[in-house]
Amino acid sequence: MNEHAMKVPSPSDSIFWQARYESGETHWDKGEAAPPLLGFLSEQPMLGRVLVPGCGAGHDVRALGHQGADVVGMDFAEGAIAAALRHENPPSVQFVQGDFFELPQDFYGAFDWIFEHTCFCAIHPSSRPAYVASCVKALRPEGRIMAIFYMEPDNDSTDSPPFRSSKEELDRLFLPWFEVVEECVPAVAFDGRSGRELLRVLRKK
Repeated sequence: MNEHAMKVPSPSDSIFWQARYESGETHWDKGEAAPPLLGFLSEQPMLGRVLVPGCGAGHDVRALGHQGADVVGMDFAEGAIAAALRHENPPSVQFVQGDFFELPQDFYGAFDWIFEHTCFCAIHPSSRPAYVASCVKALRPEGRIMAIFYMEPDNDSTDSPPFRSSKEELDRLFLPWFEVVEECVPAVAFDGRSGRELLRVLRKK
């Protein structure tokens, strides 16, 4: 791994993530959509236009597309988009290489939903206010975030992802702009994540 790949991830550092794809160090990719997302969709659809930041190989994007949403998967690693495009994708799905922290103008107020899964935990905590700001920009009035926050990963490092979260941090960052519509600890999860995740549906004020 080159020296750039050892840098702390930042909103502008795609080199870190591209290096992971080039080296095959994509342990977060489980080869299928997140079980809490599939459980959620079995009870209530996420329709309209959905943005998935940090989409990786697009497993969650495809699940959303198959249930009827118009979905944009966004990732700033070229390797992630290449991996997503190697799959058979529904016609309602598209993938865009880009920086969620620097949204294109046509993304402003363009989405009914944002789906969050393993993006928030992957960015350095100092960059999380910028993540929330991008969510606010991308969503239409009363648009929603359906988030599966990875609260307690095994990693305790403050230098490399995934980074921990707390309810207090989530409240401080999101609640000035959003209200909590639903919250639970998912009943199903990937191996090793049971009880460590928090599902929240947030509605833009």
